[in-house]
Amino acid sequence: MPASAATQQLFIGLMSGTSLDGVDGVLADFSGPQPRVLAHHAMPFAPALKQELLALNTPSDNELHRAALAANALVRVYVQTVQALLANTLTSASDVCAIGAHGQTVRHQPGALDGTGYTLQLNNPALLAELTGIDVVADFRSRDVAAGGQGAPLVPVFHQGIFGQANITVGVLNLGGIANLSVLHANGDVLGFDCGPGNALLDHWCQAHTGDAFDNNGVWGASGTVIEPLLQAMLAEPYLHQAPPKSTGRDLFHPTWLVHQLSSYANAHAADVQATLTEFTARACVNDVLRYAADAAELIVCGGGALNGLLMQRLQAGLPKVRVVSSAERGMPPLQVEAAAFAWLARQTMLGLPGNLPKVTGAQGARILGGIFKA
Repeated sequence: MPASAATQQLFIGLMSGTSLDGVDGVLADFSGPQPRVLAHHAMPFAPALKQELLALNTPSDNELHRAALAANALVRVYVQTVQALLANTLTSASDVCAIGAHGQTVRHQPGALDGTGYTLQLNNPALLAELTGIDVVADFRSRDVAAGGQGAPLVPVFHQGIFGQANITVGVLNLGGIANLSVLHANGDVLGFDCGPGNALLDHWCQAHTGDAFDNNGVWGASGTVIEPLLQAMLAEPYLHQAPPKSTGRDLFHPTWLVHQLSSYANAHAADVQATLTEFTARACVNDVLRYAADAAELIVCGGGALNGLLMQRLQAGLPKVRVVSSAERGMPPLQVEAAAFAWLARQTMLGLPGNLPKVTGAQGARILGGIFKA
């Protein structure tokens, strides 16, 4: 590892999540007691790449070949993001210790099928290292899965570091494509798991019926009325009632799941379905906060869902005794948190330190995560 202080302290985190809207990248400085985000850059996916990544979530023709090419295309978006971060901060590539590149999850089956299962993130970290001249840490989740864990969520330990408060239980809810909850208990214990869908179903329904990629601020959903029997049917999904450790993704909450749920509601107004999906997302999260963080004083919300005013309103309505706030009010804007977490995870790997919490993921022990691709 290079010896200069700057090289040891600057890390880039790249996150392209289940929402499939694009890449969020941050340049973070870890020289102080708390990480400091020096720059954030969002790079949207071209429609063709987004469509191909979405298609690769389900079995299809020639998918090995297509996945390899999609990984290359994804890395080129990563490269653009890195270049923008460096240019916007007048930072040299040589001053960055490493890039933490999560990759794009297309399958997530931990513990399934053969007893080990797998988690698959499309990526080409060798190409990323080649094109940026910066060391790359990637494939964070598979070591945890190999150790018997879920491989997810990996961010609760980072949430604890930046949002934890002494003697107060705090919840941190990341509303990406999938919703995941970190419970930072007053006694220092940490719990974390996936609650259910975040924006994935909301965005799919909105795109299909309005042409918009997402329901801006929840305005369309707010124009509809919740279909209560449909909501209750969705809330009966068995995954929601499993005990953690657990994780999920588009393997479960995908358009075909939604079609099945809607089979008795062919004449429902599209806006009413959107309202119901918003309530479903909120209620699944609320139920888990009440179940696992009943003493929480605050719920800090990050991810794209924190920008959905209706969703935030429904979370607060379901948790009248809890302060529901955007992570921006606690020092880090919602779209920066997960990318910053992968910058931190890259730092852990480069320092030879574990990145998982076994009590969160269910792994047999703490593990150093990811593989290092030298520039």
